[in-house]
Amino acid sequence: MVKSRKSVVAVSLLAALGFATPSAAATFDGDWNVQITSSNAACSSSASVSIGINNGQVASNSAAVTASGRVAEAGAIRVTLASGMKRAVGYGRLAGTTGSGTWRAALCSGTWTAQRI
Repeated sequence: MVKSRKSVVAVSLLAALGFATPSAAATFDGDWNVQITSSNAACSSSASVSIGINNGQVASNSAAVTASGRVAEAGAIRVTLASGMKRAVGYGRLAGTTGSGTWRAALCSGTWTAQRI
């Protein structure tokens, strides 16, 4: 009985934290165009990256940039982008066919917006 209660508590906690189930994460499946803007004058001012989402898993649609991450059921997203030695981590939220958030790298940071293609 104690083990069963622990399992229920664990499942409830994961659901409350917004971890995606494959069917719920599929809401955001498809190709997305992400516009990245830097708030630091020393960094590139903007860039565009194409990503794909499949069952909540983020992947790159480009050979130039590697993308990985996860979309939670409620649309919260965490993404890591890498190109050569450069790496950035972004956080934000997707809703319907759009999204936005912030990103941070070693010396730069900024915002991003996304549109489902």
